[in-house]
Amino acid sequence: MIEQAQDGLRVTAPMLIANARALLEAGYRLLNSAAPSGDLQLDLAGVTDVDSSSLGMLFAWQRKAAERGLSLRIANPPASMISLAALYGVSELIPLA
Repeated sequence: MIEQAQDGLRVTAPMLIANARALLEAGYRLLNSAAPSGDLQLDLAGVTDVDSSSLGMLFAWQRKAAERGLSLRIANPPASMISLAALYGVSELIPLA
């Protein structure tokens, strides 16, 4: 679902409303266990499906990372996520790696 990777975190599950709560909480647990400063990459190469809840998860993880003194950078976002972000006018809020 979401796992620790060498250079940060990796999401390996669809980012959909159906699993949003479980994915969000798993991300929180990993962020809470991360070293409390520096850059952290969130790799989304394994994400096959997204809906609007995926943006909410990203923003929530960004807030949690900031609370821990981390800078969360997004790598390999799916094209559909980029399209959703543009549709909602929040593209500039997604820090791409």
